[in-house]
Amino acid sequence: MSNRPYALTHCTFYTGNQVLQHHALVIDGPRILDIVPDGHLAPTLPRLDGQGCTAAPGFIDLQLNGCGGVMFNDDITAATLDTMHRTNLCSGTTSFLPTLITTSDAAMLDAIALVANYRCRYPNRVLGLHLEGPYLSLNRRGIHNKTHIRPVDAAMVQHIAESGPEVVRLVTLAPEKVPPEYIQQLAQAGILVSAGHTEASFEAALAGFKTGVGMVTHLFNAMSPWQGRSPGVVGAVFSQRDIYAGIIADGHHVHYGSVSLAHQIKQDRLVLVTDATSPVGADLDSFVIGGQEVFYRNGRCVSADGTLGGAALTLMEAVGNCVRQANIPLAEALRMATLYPARAIAVDRYLGLLAAGYQANVALFDPHTFTVKGVIDQGALAWRPSLTDPNSDRRQPRKK
Repeated sequence: MSNRPYALTHCTFYTGNQVLQHHALVIDGPRILDIVPDGHLAPTLPRLDGQGCTAAPGFIDLQLNGCGGVMFNDDITAATLDTMHRTNLCSGTTSFLPTLITTSDAAMLDAIALVANYRCRYPNRVLGLHLEGPYLSLNRRGIHNKTHIRPVDAAMVQHIAESGPEVVRLVTLAPEKVPPEYIQQLAQAGILVSAGHTEASFEAALAGFKTGVGMVTHLFNAMSPWQGRSPGVVGAVFSQRDIYAGIIADGHHVHYGSVSLAHQIKQDRLVLVTDATSPVGADLDSFVIGGQEVFYRNGRCVSADGTLGGAALTLMEAVGNCVRQANIPLAEALRMATLYPARAIAVDRYLGLLAAGYQANVALFDPHTFTVKGVIDQGALAWRPSLTDPNSDRRQPRKK
């Protein structure tokens, strides 16, 4: 596809700030040039007919273990990241954090080096690394391999901090297991520190927030619950307006009533994540995570003892679940998968909105079935089961 400017038309645009009809998104190379009324388009400008789809910014996933038959922990290579990206495009996700769960120091170093190199070529595809562990609570480890859960290591924290947020965007740890000076070191380096797989008390969680924890990982899961006499991590995050929370809206990890209540409390600090694993976009009955075999059955990923081992969810499905099951308006559910994650990891200057100067990442979908019909990735029509490239040999705009 050439880099000639073109216009995406015949869509309902959910820009992140407003909902627009009878407008066009003008794309020039990898960026959005403008969004204008249809009547302002030059008649010779090539057009991509959106065929009545809803258009939103490309989705951003902050917690993606694998998909398309691969797991990042199993194969820390560029080929794995390529497969994850190709699979993501089919469900509207254009940017993600590959997530490395609890593993060895050697694997962590390999993942950091790989992401640093990969981002030199694809900086808006992989936005950085999510290190989920290994400094976690054994009692809240979930599917994580207990043999790799260990005390924090000063040299590794130093290496992570020196890698910086352009390479390591997010670190999940149990704040009660990590001395505050290490949390502060990561936060001061610009890395988002998230509390997860934690048994912290309400008070310990609040202390972690003051030290530099800015998020919680998969809210309600693998953390001390909200109880009347012991509010735990859940109560702590609900008490703090500015702390972000990721949530897995698949109906298995969290009841949809809890998703709705969490949104009422957290508002623009609630972020949709998938926690996806290899069955997404692949035909698999089982896979291995954290050294355990996990079975994919009836939409759930569980080990033999019933422990949830990631999810089989896409962000498009999560958005649909929020609208249909949690009664969250579509515009807000879309922001939970676009603008809010972009803000959480400080990339909202160029991702998360359909606006002039932003990256031209667009998900085109049917708002009734929540199925993706096409994806524009860095200005290129990258996945198009039913759409036609506007920069084909045709020189005239397509007729509606």
